[in-house]
Formats: sequence, structure tokens, C-alpha cells
Amino acid sequence: MDSGVTQVAYVPDAGHKRLIELCHAEPRMRAVPLTSEEEGVGLTAGAWLGGVKSVVLMQSSGVGNVVNALAMARECRFPLVMLVTMRGEDGETNPWQLPMGGAAAAVLEAMGAEVHRADKPEDVAPTVRTAIVRAYDAHAGETAVAVLVAQLVIGVKRFVEVSG
Repeated sequence: MDSGVTQVAYVPDAGHKRLIELCHAEPRMRAVPLTSEEEGVGLTAGAWLGGVKSVVLMQSSGVGNVVNALAMARECRFPLVMLVTMRGEDGETNPWQLPMGGAAAAVLEAMGAEVHRADKPEDVAPTVRTAIVRAYDAHAGETAVAVLVAQLVIGVKRFVEVSG
């Protein structure tokens, strides 16, 4: 898929591991590690101003870290594509992932983002393609778009409690 995206910002995440590796291996891509998902919103704004298409990768727990920055995307009306690997869904064993896993879509929508889901592996590529087109469409009013990739697509991580 040649979407014109040449920059990917990410907080390291096992759900995006293979995509991150592919981005680092692709000479036309610039993969930028972040310390917080919120930085990705600013990076995307700057990239867009410089004529570069970018995407931010995050886990559903990272959605809570971008809420204030989404206000900037909404008011400045710049394109923002977020690929969100979901946690807190079917089979989740880490109780800390449940709150944002259940709230991610509603939080993103409340901040003005258009939200799409990919519930099966074969849904991911076409859903991401649609999100990129929607976000960067000047006629549709460049906007924030999120693709939530279901936990069953990326696999369920096992949580092991450490006792003291």
C-alpha cells in the first residue's frame, strides 16, 4: 500500500513490533521513537506543515496520554492518523489495561477523532488505507482519524503478577 506516509512515530509496543521493524527497514520511512504518545501529535503537526504524511502508533492505554494534544489537532485542523493496538478486550489478563481498553473509542470520539475498527486481520490494511485517505483529504477538512486494531488481531499478552 503506497499511502504516501513516510514518517511513523511510536512508543515501543509489542502489538506494533513487526510494523515498527518494517518501518525501520524501509529506506523511504523515518521511524521516530517517542517517550509519550502525546509527542506524536506534535510531531505529526510539524511533519504535515513540512509536507510529510505521518502516522502515530500507540496502544489503547496511550490514548489517555494524547487527550490534551488532540485539542490542538481539532482546533488547528491538521491531519492525524493514529493506529491503536487495543488492550483490555477479550482475553486480557492485565487489569491495568481494562479502563482505557474500554474507553479508548469514546475518548477519541469525544475529542473529535473519527474512529474505525479492524476486528479481523484482513480488515487492517483496508481500514488503515481508508483512515489515511480520510485524514489527509483536504476536501473533507483534514481531521484526526484513529484505527483501533482489536486485541484478538494482535494477540493476547499474558500478565504475570509479581508478588513480594
